[in-house]
Amino acid sequence: MLIGLRLQNIALIDSLELSFQKGFTVLTGETGAGKSMLLDALDSLLGGNPSGSVTKLIRNGTQLSSIEATFLSNSLIRSCLKEYDLDFDESDLVVTREWRFRDNRLHSRSRINGSVVNRQQLLSLRPLLIDITAQGQIQDFSLPGKQLSWLDKLGSSELRNQLDNVRNSWDKWHDSFLNLTSLREKINQFQKNFQDSQELLEVLENANLNDPEEEKKLKIEQDRLVNSVKLQEGVINLLNHLDLGVEEIPSIRDHISLCLDQFKSMRNLDSSLISNYDRFYDWTLLLNDLISELNKYSLSLEADPQYLDTLQSRLMFLKNLQKRNNLTLNELIEKRDQLKNLFNEAIPNKDLEELEMIEENLRKDRDFENQKLSKLRKKSAGMFENKLEKILSLLGLSDAKFKVDFLLKDPTQLGVDNVKFLFTANPGHPLAPLGEVASGGEMSRVLLAFKTILAEIDGSNTLLFDEIDAGVSGRVSGAVASLLKDLSRHKQVFCVTHQPLIAAAAEHHFSVTKHVKNGIASSQVSKLIEFQQRKQELADLAGGNKLDAIHYAERLLEQHPA
Repeated sequence: MLIGLRLQNIALIDSLELSFQKGFTVLTGETGAGKSMLLDALDSLLGGNPSGSVTKLIRNGTQLSSIEATFLSNSLIRSCLKEYDLDFDESDLVVTREWRFRDNRLHSRSRINGSVVNRQQLLSLRPLLIDITAQGQIQDFSLPGKQLSWLDKLGSSELRNQLDNVRNSWDKWHDSFLNLTSLREKINQFQKNFQDSQELLEVLENANLNDPEEEKKLKIEQDRLVNSVKLQEGVINLLNHLDLGVEEIPSIRDHISLCLDQFKSMRNLDSSLISNYDRFYDWTLLLNDLISELNKYSLSLEADPQYLDTLQSRLMFLKNLQKRNNLTLNELIEKRDQLKNLFNEAIPNKDLEELEMIEENLRKDRDFENQKLSKLRKKSAGMFENKLEKILSLLGLSDAKFKVDFLLKDPTQLGVDNVKFLFTANPGHPLAPLGEVASGGEMSRVLLAFKTILAEIDGSNTLLFDEIDAGVSGRVSGAVASLLKDLSRHKQVFCVTHQPLIAAAAEHHFSVTKHVKNGIASSQVSKLIEFQQRKQELADLAGGNKLDAIHYAERLLEQHPA
């Protein structure tokens, strides 16, 4: 139960400290006075407003703002605090949040019983502390994605246990499915690589790669063939000078022959020249060998265009093969030899059959648990429909029909159910999605009825309703007031309202007023205790003729003594 609230520099409030009691409490005041701001402050305190909307709560021009709420503790709250290793008191729980401006930036910090906590911890604790029903939630209530979670909240403990079974069975199946999918991908990849490797090996073997230097040698041979004419001319010139002679000029061989004869005569006259003669003779033999080689080389320079084309085609083939595989000629030869050994490796499918069997069995378990959950949900939905229609009848919608429509979806951790809340307020009109056909007042009453049913099962001990009576008046307002009053017998109920009928039914009444002083607006919250105070507030809410409004307010308070 919420027993205290302290605000400092929040919206239009400088400083405020309020105490609350069990039962039914209302907050009234003119539009814009700041009534809903109190609910916004509690929402922000307990992990709501994570984005820039928080700045709307911070009073303009202040460096420090804070919200502090005190709740009566219970065993569930203490267990949650113990789980997060937080200190706790046996009776009270204090939650604080403060904002400071430093270096032109807004910094926020939250605490529970003085210990710093994060937003996720606050959100985990929040359902045990407070349930805020604001106008934005009315729109959420019409969304199909939200409706399944609402329905599960209303379910029995058996349904919630079965939901855990569904999550566990889905997790097990999903892990198995991922393992199976991964193995299949590996096998497919291996087979693709295997096929690609076979094709590459066939290409490399057909390429007849044997010599890592083949390309280099072919380039040399190509250059020789391409320049054969110039080389032929050069060889002829060399041979003319070395062997044949030109224009009656003796060749080098002729000169050397004459020199050798002269040397030989000198050697015969002087034996000391024998070694020089021998050296000169050896050089003569080398020259003869060179001339012989040049003659052979000259014969090999005969142009062969067909052979040149064949050689150049081979060179082009080798270049393309290397470029296509991004490997050198030597690496291609090594790759060919490696691929020959690759095909001895088996395809890794020995575990495939076993994993397929495991996945199939877990999928059957998953589907079985989903079917059980769907049956429990449909049973719970039937009871929910009946209860909701009875409460709607009390709220002035006696002809309203409500149905939970079930649709199938692909299995998830939440089962295979998609639900839609179908509604009609008028006899003879077909059921249609709640958000499409319900007016604002009808939607408010449906949500109030829903929260009433939910309060009977579990949920927090404190319920806050922000203008849940929007769009209703007269007799229906009285029905809303009676329902809120009934709720307050076993829950602490707060309601922001403009309806005098609802305000009169409350046990505790706070009035929110706005004042302007020196051009600065501020809000004040006062607890109305005296009969006259409440009577005047109700009369202001009723409006119209002042005297008639006061008499009306008196009658309301006499019907609902505090």
